[in-house]
Amino acid sequence: MSNKVNKNVLRAGTITAGTALMLLMSSPAFALTRDDGDDPGPGLSVIETLGLYVALPIVLFLVIAGLVMLGDKSRKQAGTKA
Repeated sequence: MSNKVNKNVLRAGTITAGTALMLLMSSPAFALTRDDGDDPGPGLSVIETLGLYVALPIVLFLVIAGLVMLGDKSRKQAGTKA
């Protein structure tokens, strides 16, 4: 193999090893150790989780879309009166 191919193989191996090491170090097993001053609150119920991460974004999207449509309609009505 040529020198260029060897460099590419070495570079790919280094990146793969580094990525694997970072993934192992950030695994959930290391999340069990509490930090000083760590005071987690109570967990969320299923209903609270769905409301926070599903319903609330949908409602915010609908409100923003409604405001945009309302602004667009007022411009069209002002333009048609002339």
